[in-house]
Amino acid sequence: MLLSVPLRLCASALILATLLLGSTFAFDAELNRSPVDLVLGPNDAWLATVNQTSDTVSLVRTTDGKLLDEIAVGHHPVGIALSPSGTTLLVTGHYSGDVTLVEVTGEKLKKLGVIDVGYQPHGLALAPDGHTAYIACAASAEVAVLDLVQRAVVTRIEVGRWPRHLALSPDGSRLAVATSGDRGVTIVDCNQRKALYQEQFVGLNMGHLQVSKDGRYVWFPWMVYRNNPITAGNVRLGWVLASRIARVRLDGPARREAMSLDPQGKAIADVDGLALTSDESRLVVSASGTHELLVYRTNGLPLKDYGGTDHIDPELLNDADRFFRIELGGRPMGLRIGRDDRTAYVANYFDNSVQVVDLEARKIARTVPLGGPAEPSLARRGEAIFYDARRSLDQWYSCHTCHYEGGTSSVAMDTLNDGSPFTLKTVLPLYNLHETGPWTWHGWQTDLHAAMKKSLTDTMLGPQPTDDDAKALLAYLQSMESPPNPFRGSGGLLSGSAQRGKRVFESEKTACATCHSGPYFTDGKIHDVGLGSPRDRYKGYNTPSLRGVYQKVNLLHDGRADALRDVLTGPHAPENVAGSEKLTADDLNDLVEYLKTL
Repeated sequence: MLLSVPLRLCASALILATLLLGSTFAFDAELNRSPVDLVLGPNDAWLATVNQTSDTVSLVRTTDGKLLDEIAVGHHPVGIALSPSGTTLLVTGHYSGDVTLVEVTGEKLKKLGVIDVGYQPHGLALAPDGHTAYIACAASAEVAVLDLVQRAVVTRIEVGRWPRHLALSPDGSRLAVATSGDRGVTIVDCNQRKALYQEQFVGLNMGHLQVSKDGRYVWFPWMVYRNNPITAGNVRLGWVLASRIARVRLDGPARREAMSLDPQGKAIADVDGLALTSDESRLVVSASGTHELLVYRTNGLPLKDYGGTDHIDPELLNDADRFFRIELGGRPMGLRIGRDDRTAYVANYFDNSVQVVDLEARKIARTVPLGGPAEPSLARRGEAIFYDARRSLDQWYSCHTCHYEGGTSSVAMDTLNDGSPFTLKTVLPLYNLHETGPWTWHGWQTDLHAAMKKSLTDTMLGPQPTDDDAKALLAYLQSMESPPNPFRGSGGLLSGSAQRGKRVFESEKTACATCHSGPYFTDGKIHDVGLGSPRDRYKGYNTPSLRGVYQKVNLLHDGRADALRDVLTGPHAPENVAGSEKLTADDLNDLVEYLKTL
């Protein structure tokens, strides 16, 4: 039976009801936890994980790995942080738009309250005084500043698009924000509560950040796309998608310093978690797509502001003390390093566990199960395929690399899917895929089962999948929940401006609804609106669904538009397509507000 969204929500509700009714926590062993991050308590006596598919936090005693307690939090939780006092956890509910406060008392968890933040909160950081928290709001391109005494948002700071992970300097004066939508890192002055500068470097899917002890640098892993067609030769040269580690200055604008991570023939993909040992002699990174930990000696890392190699520096690769890999399996994500600088604690999504890794012995010392079924469902198997970079040629990238958590990317890419090179296309989200055929920008694909196989062989350049692989991948995509739209009011209500925009959208003046029709705002037909390239193999374009269009940072088939306003005033303006007249300024503003609510 497929693991559907309603089943996940019912299981989460069951946990919540049981927790509210009794003091003993409910442990549903058959529910996937899928931990994505964790924190270590004072003296490493305990750890707490944030579990994405069960909407819970688990409390674990580190000495013996005993699972002590579990508590329900917001929907689709992502980030977790511990107060300076070591007694309060903050957890972001990405889909529920909130931050849950949880008290750790002895060996129990107690919910203290929930703060509404909105706009898909992701990563978070707490100020040294323990009274202020910073929350990355991915949908609104802001950092929300929370007053934890008032338990309210006191201000918002514009930082750039798709802010996900962030880190605070030790003195609390600087905040680093990974803005993957702008492909860079934004540095915020916390005293003035404003963005100072943004260092852009075409970064994709930036992972966790950590600031150095002296407060001068922020370290993070990321991926890069090199604007070349996906061919075997380009992939092997590192000219398509590749992994990097970088650092950016916090004390003033400067070019990022970075290094390549990928060995030839056995690349690294979907780097995510990052942590430094207390003496900063070692840097540890989780590669979620290739199921491993990467361990580097920081002294002498080949960081460069310009230039560098497309593969890992040969001297680094050939020195087993300067760099080594530890196989973990599953999908290792957030991690923390213990006080002994030898033990790494890793949240492993598909393993439903915390892996305790001995960095000196270079092996897993213990696995702490958090709960999960003995056998994965068909959809869960498909999810594992989606996030598995070993399904690609020399394991350079996964489906997730381009379709971040099933969504889109911040760059247009050349997958050769349309049969012609150097005709880059924006990455279409995969939500509601089975309801929005035909598929691809040119609409030539009409068989989803065949599309699954083609993606794994032609785009991933991986081994031939089985029919069961294709069924599993399709089952996962069909079960995938799209993020709730944060621009709609309570109960899905529209603002006055958005209501006026809806009327503009449906009017003859724009004729938007002529093609963008039905529940997913697509007619499933091919139209030639004069935006094609002479190099295109196919004529015309498949009407894209407008569901979730607020999430996109590049629009139209080739990404030529940077924002919705650019679409409506540029070559795809209504009067240039099917509309009868040019939009007034008020109509334009209202129409943009409506489109953001779809």
